[in-house]
Order: sequence, then C-alpha cells, then structure tokens
Amino acid sequence: MKRSAYFISDGTGITAETLGQSLLAQFENITFSKFTRPYIDSVEKARAMVQQINTAAEVDGERPIIFDTIVDREIRDVLAQCNGFMIDIFASFLAPLEQELSSRSSYSVGKAHSIGQNSNYAERISAVNFALDNDDGARTQHYDKADLILVGVSRCGKTPTCLYMALQYGIRAANYPLTEDDMERLQLPAALTPYKKKLFGLSIDPDRLTAIRNERKPNSRYASFAQCEFEVREVEGLFRRENIPHINSTHFSVEEISAKILVEQGVERRLK
Repeated sequence: MKRSAYFISDGTGITAETLGQSLLAQFENITFSKFTRPYIDSVEKARAMVQQINTAAEVDGERPIIFDTIVDREIRDVLAQCNGFMIDIFASFLAPLEQELSSRSSYSVGKAHSIGQNSNYAERISAVNFALDNDDGARTQHYDKADLILVGVSRCGKTPTCLYMALQYGIRAANYPLTEDDMERLQLPAALTPYKKKLFGLSIDPDRLTAIRNERKPNSRYASFAQCEFEVREVEGLFRRENIPHINSTHFSVEEISAKILVEQGVERRLK
C-alpha cells in the first residue's frame, strides 16, 4: 500500500514533520511519499496547497495524510477544504494543556524553533563550533571543555554524531580517530588518557565500514575488508581492555546513537 503524507506549517514545519514521521514509522507495511511544506502563511499559499493535496489524492486513489501545525484560523479553514485526512497537532495537545494549566495558549507561529530564546541559540551555535573545531583529533588541547569525546576507527560515524548532539542538545562533543599506530601500541593515545571518563567508543561492522570507505577511497588498502576487519577487531579489544563504554553504530541512526550515548554516559542535555 502507498499513501502520500504532508507535513504542513506556517512556520518551519519541524514540529509537524518530527511528530508526523514518528507516527508514520509505526506503519511498516505502508509506503509513504512524504512532503514537507513550511511557511504556508497566507490564504493564497493554502489554496495552492489544497490543489497539491487533491492532485495527490486523485493519483493515489487514497486521501493523503496531513499533519499540520497551522495556527492561523483563516488559513486552516482553507486547508480544511482539501481531500485529505487532517491531523491538527496543536489542537490535539493544546486544548487539554489549556484546561490543565488553566491558561490560554498564545497560538504563536514558530515558538519552538525561533531565535527568541537567545541563550539556547547561543548554546547551540557554540556547541556546533566546538564539534567542528575538535573534529578528528584536530585540537586535543581543548578536550578539558568537552562533555564527551567519541573514539573509534575512521568513518564509523563519529563526526555526524558529534554534530547532531551539538545541534540538537547543545552537547560539546569532540572526536578522535584511532589509527593503526594506536592499535599497534595496544593502549590509549596519550592525548586521551587524562579524559578517560569522557570517552565513548563507536564500532561498526567491517563489511559496512568497507562499503563506506570504498566511497571515499575505492580499491585502496584503507578500504579493504581485511584492513577494516583488523581495525574493528583491535579497537573493540582496546575498548574492552580500557573499560570504555561503546556501541556498534551499524544498525542505528545518528539520532539513536546520540540518545544511547547520553543515557549511558549520564550527560545532561544543555538544550531543553
């Protein structure tokens, strides 16, 4: 079965997309064609959106699923004329909250993702800059300021995980690639020893690592299965000897990896 799904907002669309994606993921037997439509902030844009949805309904032979966070009543009324199954995310949650809190919502566009909370925004940017400046063991002298230091073989997912944690949670995460020289010494590099409590290891299946490295340096020793298998085996042995907590990143998304790391390390998110 195939259905179209739209995430529509008069703001960034992040809230509608995040919650909508989470709900649709529960229906594994259905293939969804997904469309995010942010800044539908006028009647004219809403009318154009209705045409898109109705066209999709005709092509699919089924009503598209609509997740929306439209707060403007006039725009919502126009959008409600479409041939889609609409889920008003704000209405689903705000009305019960208003009753519980005995307070009316402001019904403002873009509250959750605006720059209004300057301290949070500054924290996010600072964390991203830290991740970029401390990528691939570039500046180990700043590790005393790190919340976490990810270690593992080259191309196992350290950099995207650090950047995600910085952007999403404000975590200052550095990463250090363990090289063949480190493996031959059978011990942690000297630059990491003082920060052992901050270390978290990422591992990966050798065949997956081979595929990733071949995209970067095809037919090289660096990308060979034998080399990848050797590095993964040695690094996992180092993690066990040094009692460094670690996970295999092969079958997890960057979101899942990040969440698991924060839970296991007991690191509190800076952005809440």
